[in-house]
Amino acid sequence: MATAPYPYDLVVSAGIGGGFAPHAPVGSLVLSDAIVAADLGADTPDGYLPVERLGFGRSVHVPPPALTARLAAALRGAGPPCLVAPVLTVSTVTGTAARTAELAARHPRAGAEAMEGFGVAEAAAAHGVPAVELRAVSNTVGPRDRAAWRIPEALDALRAAFEPLSTTVFVED
Repeated sequence: MATAPYPYDLVVSAGIGGGFAPHAPVGSLVLSDAIVAADLGADTPDGYLPVERLGFGRSVHVPPPALTARLAAALRGAGPPCLVAPVLTVSTVTGTAARTAELAARHPRAGAEAMEGFGVAEAAAAHGVPAVELRAVSNTVGPRDRAAWRIPEALDALRAAFEPLSTTVFVED
């Protein structure tokens, strides 16, 4: 196998995002077992068609399961609760109950939504590097209630998550 032109073994897309209730409450973490472009496709009279059905590529990246398990083990018990679930990438933040229900119906295991993960995973895949996504939940997916957002707390949870990762997973061999 040829040596990669980049000295990276892993790409991590990390940040805050909305959590799908009741799976991922505000203050928890969601670690991706799939990074999904949730609205990359077409609306049709018969329903939504993902990009794969249109013949134009992919809408899901699956991190290596052993890597996901290793990250989850490091995160569990070291801080906020951590759910391993799909993280949805959306181009427009969900702001209605109807859109929440639509996404939940198409992706019943979804833990969180954000806007960057799939693009990061595509770039990583182009270079042959695995990618995972880690989101700290700052708000519930659904109707916008800015008073309920907990951005500073989510950023604190994300910061806390990287402490055990930096000593157990993100170490040079």
